[in-house]
Amino acid sequence: MASLTKNLNAFLEHIRTVKRLSPHTLDNYKRDLNQFQIWLEEQEISQWNKVRQQHVRQYVASRHRKQASPKSLQRHLSSIRSFYNYLLSESLAKINPAQGVRAPKVNRKLPSTMNVDEVSQLLTPNSDDVLDIRDHAMMELFYSSGLRLAEMVSLNLQDFQGAPDTLEVLGKGNKTRIVPVGSMALQAVQLWLSRRAEIAAADEIALFVSKRGTRISRRSIEQRLSQQAVKHSSSQHLHPHMLRHSFASHLLESSGDLRAVQELLGHANISTTQIYTHLDFQHLAQVYDQAHPRAKRRKNS
Repeated sequence: MASLTKNLNAFLEHIRTVKRLSPHTLDNYKRDLNQFQIWLEEQEISQWNKVRQQHVRQYVASRHRKQASPKSLQRHLSSIRSFYNYLLSESLAKINPAQGVRAPKVNRKLPSTMNVDEVSQLLTPNSDDVLDIRDHAMMELFYSSGLRLAEMVSLNLQDFQGAPDTLEVLGKGNKTRIVPVGSMALQAVQLWLSRRAEIAAADEIALFVSKRGTRISRRSIEQRLSQQAVKHSSSQHLHPHMLRHSFASHLLESSGDLRAVQELLGHANISTTQIYTHLDFQHLAQVYDQAHPRAKRRKNS
């Protein structure tokens, strides 16, 4: 219905131009809210301000019956809440009907990580090819600084002027944070910069470029890291977030400083970071089983 679509399009334009959310996040909002709109139209609800909490509960239940995962339902609810916060700010609604509605709990899956020896093997240079040198620099940065994939893609040449030991990156929610650049990562980036002109377009400002000379894409980085794991005889299915997860896990394991890891990862809530304490506990439990005499005796018996 026209009124529903008009308000929805205005919201999407708002989060694109004012909130400046990523295209990926924008697509999620659009898809979630379009599905909610279709459901409302099936219920013959033609105005956003006519939606009540029971409608949102019914919608979530309908998605759940269609086998939507708890994580997907949580995202749907988050999209609806954000949309109604916008409608409230524009005096187009009087309540937020998604407030207080909860999705089923998500069984949190522990992120995949590599141990220190596996990372060391992966980050041992084994080629003088310019693309391999570029990939090595990206892998070093992922592990050194805990970058997200989108943050890696967005890096520019000017970010590495003066051989910095810290880097300012733009993360989720358009928030900036300062991350460290380790000496090995900086060395790898400097080597890449010495070869970058072999493939980069003359006017390209991106730090990392594809063989076509333009800013490298997210998909290209994912493919290249997967190839690099094979080249380094790694048994892991390597993806960018595995190096970020390994960065967080190894740092927490060594320091025990959850708040510091939260800041370095750019997590808004410490509950997101706490998942790495489970990884750390798994490591400690493994050490206990291998080292404690009574643990070994129980295992042997």
